[in-house]
Amino acid sequence: MQNAAKPAENPAEESGADSPRGFLVGPDPSDPRLTRAVTGVDHEGRTVETRVVVERPLTIFLNGQEIVTNMTIGDFPDYLAVGFLLNQNMLRPDDEITAIEYDEDLDLVVVRTARETDYEEKLKKKTRTSGCAQGTVFGDLMEKIEEIALSPDARLKTSWLYDLTRKINTTDSLYLTAGAIHGCVLCRGDEPLVYMEDVGRHNAVDKIAGYMVLNGVAPEDKIFYTTGRLTSEMVIKTVQMGIPILVSRSGFTAWGVELARETGLTLIGRARGKRFLALSGAERIEFDADLSAVSDEPKAARRKASQGED
Repeated sequence: MQNAAKPAENPAEESGADSPRGFLVGPDPSDPRLTRAVTGVDHEGRTVETRVVVERPLTIFLNGQEIVTNMTIGDFPDYLAVGFLLNQNMLRPDDEITAIEYDEDLDLVVVRTARETDYEEKLKKKTRTSGCAQGTVFGDLMEKIEEIALSPDARLKTSWLYDLTRKINTTDSLYLTAGAIHGCVLCRGDEPLVYMEDVGRHNAVDKIAGYMVLNGVAPEDKIFYTTGRLTSEMVIKTVQMGIPILVSRSGFTAWGVELARETGLTLIGRARGKRFLALSGAERIEFDADLSAVSDEPKAARRKASQGED
């Protein structure tokens, strides 16, 4: 996909070496736009101040047509818009993006292409997806993913998996600052590259999809990590992006597993400490780690995570 436009200016734009742990893009919990301080009362009746995540609407236009309004934390609107349109098959691989226009006052972003577009009929057919902040899937995505061939040569070493989960779980993030948020991370080998957060995991994955398109990032050797459940939506979007391996610390849905097996996606869930479960694509996994050197997650943490799983 060609990009003839400079991405929309973003106050949280990454700064390379200044990104946490060497991420190309990483969480910025200090960004004052993303959280707000509120006062409340704790279990002992004391007045306390805490930070909560701010959510705001973002309306996405493709050329002159309004497509959808998403509730989002508001960072990286250019990546979110492009990734959403790409994952809905409204942007094609050969599309030339001529401009990306973001209006912070009106809470809208317009993606303009050289190709004329009209998705009136597609917009009539939509599905609300599962999750804490529901997403929307339009049209014929199920038919499209059947045409995608994921790389059979991709590999996941278990040593990489343990390194990735440790690095991701100890990175300063909005989740650690305020909670009520999901994270998605694009990885290669044992290195996390791009870490996006949002109130809905569908937004976080769309931001990464947009980043990949606008920066020419190839998917064949990448690993995708999410904090949320491995649902049909997460599988569809990962396959749409061409990424062959999807990992989560949370669990599975039956349809997510079925779609992963049909598309040849490596699907790994319940990745906590030294434990994980692969329900699809296990042939890509290389069991090279010394389990005696890997710390298991405390039982209290596992119980807490399973109770809040989404």
